[in-house]
Amino acid sequence: MYTRENADKFIAERKYLLNEQYRLRYHLMSDFGWMNDPNGFIYYNGEYHLFYQHYPYQPVWGPMHWGHAVSHDLIEWKHLPVSLAPDQQYDRDGCFSGSAIERDGKLYVMYTGHLVTGPDMNHDYSQNQNIAVSEDGIRFEKLACNPVIGPEQIPAGLSQKDFRDPKVFERDGVYYIVLGSNDGQGSGLILLYRSNDLISWSFVGEIARSDGKLGDNWECPDLFELEGRDVLIMSPQRMPAQGEDYQNLHSTTYMIGHLDTALGKFQYDRYEPVDYGFDFYAPQTTIDDKGRRIVMAWMETWETEIPTQLGHYWAGAMTMPREIVLQGNELWFKPIDEMKAYRRNGYEQSDILLNGMQEIETDGDCYELEVVFRADEAEEFGLNLRVHGEEATVISYRPSDGLLRFNRDKAGIGLGGERRTKVELNEGLLKLQIFVDRSSVEIFIQGGKKVMTGRIYPGPQSLGIQAYAKGSCSMVSFKKWDIK
Repeated sequence: MYTRENADKFIAERKYLLNEQYRLRYHLMSDFGWMNDPNGFIYYNGEYHLFYQHYPYQPVWGPMHWGHAVSHDLIEWKHLPVSLAPDQQYDRDGCFSGSAIERDGKLYVMYTGHLVTGPDMNHDYSQNQNIAVSEDGIRFEKLACNPVIGPEQIPAGLSQKDFRDPKVFERDGVYYIVLGSNDGQGSGLILLYRSNDLISWSFVGEIARSDGKLGDNWECPDLFELEGRDVLIMSPQRMPAQGEDYQNLHSTTYMIGHLDTALGKFQYDRYEPVDYGFDFYAPQTTIDDKGRRIVMAWMETWETEIPTQLGHYWAGAMTMPREIVLQGNELWFKPIDEMKAYRRNGYEQSDILLNGMQEIETDGDCYELEVVFRADEAEEFGLNLRVHGEEATVISYRPSDGLLRFNRDKAGIGLGGERRTKVELNEGLLKLQIFVDRSSVEIFIQGGKKVMTGRIYPGPQSLGIQAYAKGSCSMVSFKKWDIK
């Protein structure tokens, strides 16, 4: 029997087993065991709350619980007791992803109950939506009337089993949720439901559906308003690659448009990736007391072997929190200002001419870089990070094709590969803001116009930093801070 109490006791008794080698210093991870999607992201009672998909007993996906952590600044996190366990008949095989909302001072979380209904757990299942409530933001009680939305409320002609990940929001005094699903014929879609009390829900409409190029199932939808525009973020599964974009098994994308809550339709013109790297999935957003729209995502990739699953007793982490900014008809993603308070040991150089390899007189495994290159005559230029011997994580740019490359073929024991994205120089300049945290790299490009995220697993001696150019170029400025 899975219970919250058993999970907390198990974690407390076994935390001493954790191998710290690849543990991140300024990202949220689980205390022990497995972590995936962020859930219930909310600013509540003066703190940021983030819940997450959690299997506490092993560093592998299992019957999902909800882990829970709080923070005053989105960087330093405190773990709280496990919030949900699959302990009821309607969620016995997992408390899947969901979201949170405040009502009358109480914290409500809405989540998907998962039930295996036959011998093949990958194909025989059903899903429903449930509510749990907390008076203090820590201890949650599931409602006696759960499920509040059952399979009988799935429209005909759609998947009768993929029906999950409710994101709840309020608009004009009415509650709405968007839910991920598909048509059973290879096209993902999003459903909209409404309620006046969070308990009784009615179907409004199918707000968006794949155009045939957007994956066969849509997960973890998030719909919010930003500067008068409606934004839909979601995670399409098995989306075919489109040029250099959507190279991962499962992807994330956003659309900017207009939600008609009466008709249940979302009108949009185009879709764009949220992140252009390796490891970014199931993002969820919240709005905080400063009016910022903040997003965090699972910094990992499905159906890949994660090195910390072998003898480290943990797997999975969240990305850095990013502020979402509307720039014209695009979303830009920027590091939050709170990160600056963690800068230590500043190091700076300027006007460095590059032609070949140059060692930088600083190193580390946990730092922030701000680097500006001027392309000049170079065929290629870039940075090697976490360098020792043959090991290096390579970030490079070639003016001839305009592609920024993030290559981890020699980055350590994890998966290799390269991700590429088109980047336009700004008056000949390439500006990169890079955050390295032991086993993660997040690259903010040209002020947040694009971001590339990836996990790396180098050896402990791989601390060096190099800049290089094939042909001549200049590094206008190089700034580094340790993050403590």
